[in-house]
Amino acid sequence: MGYSCITLAIKDEVEHLEKIHTHMCYSNFNIIAHSIIDMDVDVITIENSHSDEKFLSVFCEGVKYGAGIGPCVYNIHLARIPSTEEIADRINKMLAVLQTNILWVNPDCGLKTHKYTEVKPALQNMVAAAKQLRTQLDTDK
Repeated sequence: MGYSCITLAIKDEVEHLEKIHTHMCYSNFNIIAHSIIDMDVDVITIENSHSDEKFLSVFCEGVKYGAGIGPCVYNIHLARIPSTEEIADRINKMLAVLQTNILWVNPDCGLKTHKYTEVKPALQNMVAAAKQLRTQLDTDK
């Protein structure tokens, strides 16, 4: 209820802005899918790096969800830099479950827990993977 009031109060004020985002960590999205839809946000980012794609299917099967979904494409809490290929593979797995028009590519939350020297190359690889797949998807049309 409180979230709905805040959303209604700010929605008119931020109508000129790009999108209203929210983030959820570690949840069984299958149980709360209808509540997520009721939140009326433009994009939800969800911690998905620990659960693969098993929780994403709810957004395509049985629940009509038209807003953007940003499942985390790599686990920021691991002390390693994921390769472009690894991230592209994760995105492809997500595209097997989600429609391309709702998928947002983003890292897991927690970037501030790492040094810039670790975060920058990981984000560069994520961007490279997204660009690579966009080109591939454009070619496949």
